[in-house]
Amino acid sequence: MNKIPIYLMPGLAAGPEIFENLELDKEKYELHYLKWLLPLAHEESISNYAMRLCEEIKSENPVLIGVSFGGIMVQEISKFIDTKKVIIISSVKKKNELPKKFHFAKFTKAYKLFPTKVVSNFEDYAQYFLGKSLKKRAKVYKKYLSVRSKTYLNWSISKVINWDQDKYSENIVHIHGTKDHVFPLNNISNCIEIKNGTHIMILTKAKKISKIIDDVLTC
Repeated sequence: MNKIPIYLMPGLAAGPEIFENLELDKEKYELHYLKWLLPLAHEESISNYAMRLCEEIKSENPVLIGVSFGGIMVQEISKFIDTKKVIIISSVKKKNELPKKFHFAKFTKAYKLFPTKVVSNFEDYAQYFLGKSLKKRAKVYKKYLSVRSKTYLNWSISKVINWDQDKYSENIVHIHGTKDHVFPLNNISNCIEIKNGTHIMILTKAKKISKIIDDVLTC
């Protein structure tokens, strides 16, 4: 039996490590991990960026899985290639699912003030994390937020805030946590809910997410 090719796109600033807890049968699925590219310029469109990522996809009719901003990106990629299924996790399907604070940031241009320097120079700021819980969180961020180019971060934040999609494909499966505080559930429609799932549930609820993915692809 031919394996189903799956291409996985991590969230903003994250690397493929965020998928390490997924439990997908390697006898059924062939996993490929997409990585963030450096934008050609701050003005590069999300469509052009998606087209460049398409060059990394060698399989025909693949499954695309994206987390958070990666979920937005796989939707953009799917506009240029045929896909078996697009699965987004902790993400949004259209601009109206973005929270009000994102629309406010777009209107006021406040997103340009985001302290990307802190993320891009994480080690320089890690010393300011005090307390056991924050030190533990700092280690998690250091491990999973591995894409820290200031150019990339500024570009990505701008593209999320200004994403303009108002219709989405019926080929999309949306998995979302009930306690996602980045993209609150009350703004989301037509999704598979994971109880108590947060925005980083790809790490904490990977077993449940894996089962949903398997069920979707084998039904």
